[in-house]
Amino acid sequence: MELTFTIPQKHPFTKVYQLKVTLLETKPPVWRRILVPESYTFYDLHVAIQDAMGWTDSHLHCFEKRNSKIRYGDYEVRIDCPYAVDEYEQEGNVVYGTEIPLTDYFKKPNGKLFYTYDFGDNWRHEVVLEEILHKDTRRKYPMCIDGQLACPPEDCGSIPGYYQCIQTLKDKRDKDLLVWIGDWNPEYFDPKGIVFQNPRKRFLETME
Repeated sequence: MELTFTIPQKHPFTKVYQLKVTLLETKPPVWRRILVPESYTFYDLHVAIQDAMGWTDSHLHCFEKRNSKIRYGDYEVRIDCPYAVDEYEQEGNVVYGTEIPLTDYFKKPNGKLFYTYDFGDNWRHEVVLEEILHKDTRRKYPMCIDGQLACPPEDCGSIPGYYQCIQTLKDKRDKDLLVWIGDWNPEYFDPKGIVFQNPRKRFLETME
């Protein structure tokens, strides 16, 4: 049976989720603090994370709900991306981000899920609900209010490749890698420079 997905759209909201997104295995950690509408779906959150971190949304992704007794690779629930349907056969407790609101799994502060982007490089992020705030009508959501360090270059080869890029900037030995890295600065991050795309627009472009 062919699956259909809900096209993202804006919904009214009165509460805002303050989330901290940390790229695991980075030391010091690459992280972002973002504010998103409580009415968001997990697909909407995916777009916000991509934009805040600096990824290009060129690969598949998923969210996973785990507990301390479940080893990495296993999960209670997997919240998948809609464009993954034709890529591989789904098994187990799999749902899709466009259909699942954040409120289904983020119910109170300290709630946690894991977000994986690019199953080749396997960029794993911890997403923690820090606070539930009242909407400030003077602000435009989503927004990034804090963070540290630049996102790794896309397709650099996971965590080892990320640190190889940093080392190459220091020792200047790998000329080809230096050219590939370009003007990437691992230390630079400015939350005011983050531009968030409309999830509806991203969805329609991706599903074309």
